[in-house]
Amino acid sequence: MHEMSLCEGMLEILQEQAKQQNYSTVKTVFLEIGKLSSVEPDAMRFAFPVVTRGSLAENATLEIIEVAGQAWCMQCQKNVVIEHRYDGCPLCESHQLQITDGEQMRIKELEVK
Repeated sequence: MHEMSLCEGMLEILQEQAKQQNYSTVKTVFLEIGKLSSVEPDAMRFAFPVVTRGSLAENATLEIIEVAGQAWCMQCQKNVVIEHRYDGCPLCESHQLQITDGEQMRIKELEVK
């Protein structure tokens, strides 16, 4: 489960930012996860409280914002929504797609004290 190591990396970022921005407690983490990122939101929800136990984010709430996968279809020249990385275009079924959104995992916002 690589989500555990992703949560550990996220905790490191929270700790670094706490030093830089002078806060001591994280109340809420708003995390964007793209549908094409290969990150399982449920696994992140499970790993987050385990990883943050005893830290500045111990009682924090993890709010996950799922971002749809989007791609530019070179065949029909349209921006389309896709569910999986290797899907064809839902309009013309071409596989000449350039992914434009949905691969990210990033901390979008924090509520701190």
